[in-house]
Amino acid sequence: MRVRKTIMMLSTLMLAASLTACSGGSGGNGGNGNASGNGNNADATASNNATASNNAAASNNTGSAEEDTSSPEMDFDMGGRTIKVVSWWDMTIGEDNPDNIQRKKNLEELEKKHNFKMEFVAVDYGEYQQKVVASLLAGEPLGDIVRLGKNYTIPSLVQQDLLWPVDEYTKNTKVFNPKANEFMSYNGRGYAFSEGQGNLITGIFYNRTLLNKLGIKSPQDYVNEDNWNWDTFTQVAKDANKDTNNDGKLDTWGLASAGFMDPALVSNETSLTSADKQNLDDPKTVEVFNFLSKLATEKVARPTEGGDWTEPGQFFRQGNTLMYAGAMYEIGGLKTDMKDYDIGFVPFPKGPSATAYHSAEGAFQALTIPKSVENPDQLVYIWEKINDIDSIYDYADQASLESNFTDEKDIQNARDAGAGMLVLDSATFPKFPYYEMIGELTSGNSVSTVIDKYKAQAQAAIDEVYKK
Repeated sequence: MRVRKTIMMLSTLMLAASLTACSGGSGGNGGNGNASGNGNNADATASNNATASNNAAASNNTGSAEEDTSSPEMDFDMGGRTIKVVSWWDMTIGEDNPDNIQRKKNLEELEKKHNFKMEFVAVDYGEYQQKVVASLLAGEPLGDIVRLGKNYTIPSLVQQDLLWPVDEYTKNTKVFNPKANEFMSYNGRGYAFSEGQGNLITGIFYNRTLLNKLGIKSPQDYVNEDNWNWDTFTQVAKDANKDTNNDGKLDTWGLASAGFMDPALVSNETSLTSADKQNLDDPKTVEVFNFLSKLATEKVARPTEGGDWTEPGQFFRQGNTLMYAGAMYEIGGLKTDMKDYDIGFVPFPKGPSATAYHSAEGAFQALTIPKSVENPDQLVYIWEKINDIDSIYDYADQASLESNFTDEKDIQNARDAGAGMLVLDSATFPKFPYYEMIGELTSGNSVSTVIDKYKAQAQAAIDEVYKK
């Protein structure tokens, strides 16, 4: 399949180049963009560069090829209006692949037909949230289509009637990622539309070169057996904790860190919050807390050396740590820094209450339309028609995944994890005791004590946002 697609891509690129030459061509900014807005750190977001094919649409994400959910043709004149699309990166459509060439052509035709110009505006990530929220509150939004993070949009901005509901306009599953309606919803209405989610995939990166050197069973073998769970994950980590030079000290480790709350939660199909309620004492959440506590008390993970949040990634880069819980936007940096190592990928292992593999996203983001902007139906229609193309790819994010992995099993693992992506809402509540709980659980404090200590505080943090 990959060979056939490669031939198709090359042929299409050659055809597009010849057509551009015949028509005189037009320059364009080949803008790559971030497909994730991880609000936990700006550096991660800044490194989250994906091809525009991932950013513009959820092509082939869902739905059958025969189903036509596209909007009927609309006839309107926007009077020379400039439509500003605001994000924390430049979303200008490039000409870096055949899909984007078609998208750019669609945009140019739509601009002529409906008499508008589209401008892509990038605002620095470090000041993005403050600027866009302030502009919305002032009734003077920075753009007509504005990218917003769920954790400061739902429910706060929607409660203040600052955004248009758009779910009635986003039925075309060839273009729109249905998960945006699901994740960016409030009181039964969807307030955002989104694209592919390849860079939002999270799971376990592992060092195959080190694995082969240690001679232990591979995480992939457990995946193949449908036996990749918390127990086998822990066993692999323990098996890799070795003193290879017999000096009485460990010099290889199985796990870079054990403080991965979000992946553990979604791997057991639970969360710390449920709408406007704390969820700490839910049985599934208790299982997660017990798992994290066990990893800590049994000293499964490599001990910290006093570093910051980047320390687990740095441990993995040293080549002596087998597994690292991370996100797909990190793969480029890992490959650059670990040229001598073969990096594999498996989903985060299933918890005892889970039925499938999942990715965790704590800062989901998507495109919205401010309430002070007129004709939201026309704006969503334009976005749809830009991105309603016949993709050359078999599935969404194919180009990105195949550029990062050569092993088909790694690619399939990433697709499986991405398909089960779940969004967690604890970051929505500024005073939620998230890191305090992680600190206590990884310090070996009893689970029941941690829950009893933080239940009321967690609920108070939720109530503050929901204005109760």
